[in-house]
Amino acid sequence: MSDGTDFPRTGVPRVVQRGLYYDELELGVVYDHRPGRTLTEADNVLFTTLTMNTQALHLDASWSAGQPFGQRLVNSMLTLATLVGQSVPQLTQGTLVAQLGLTDIAFPRPMFHGDTLYGETRVTAKRLSASRPGQGVVTLAHTGRNQDGEVVATAVRSCLMWTLGGAEEHAARTTMPEEADR
Repeated sequence: MSDGTDFPRTGVPRVVQRGLYYDELELGVVYDHRPGRTLTEADNVLFTTLTMNTQALHLDASWSAGQPFGQRLVNSMLTLATLVGQSVPQLTQGTLVAQLGLTDIAFPRPMFHGDTLYGETRVTAKRLSASRPGQGVVTLAHTGRNQDGEVVATAVRSCLMWTLGGAEEHAARTTMPEEADR
């Protein structure tokens, strides 16, 4: 199989970690994502420079000391990316067709170097796609909290997700002929 589930070929049954299919996501359920992620100075500087964000609030300790928070802030885009990323193994790994969009993004409190981000996701809406059989649109409300339980980030994400039947049908269509013979 192309996803590596037959390597090495030992004859031992193998399971690939995946997220949840559209059919398995329940409205109103809150999924807690663990472990948390402590965001370090190195994380912040690397992310900030990789994304060409030269904001002094993220890079200049001396200048930031004279600003309202008295220290550098973790780049809010790093906070957002980490929050969404925390949900992937539990909810969308291998079951996502596409991310459709992010809305209602807010950062009510800053993250500082050494703070730990804990994520949770609530399924707020879902509907089968009218134009893409075997797929459905799911709306996920993400909330990030720091180690003190304070909300530091929120975002609403729309995703196109496989249904279980749609994923199975897609896999059957895309299986290589030599793989089907195994």
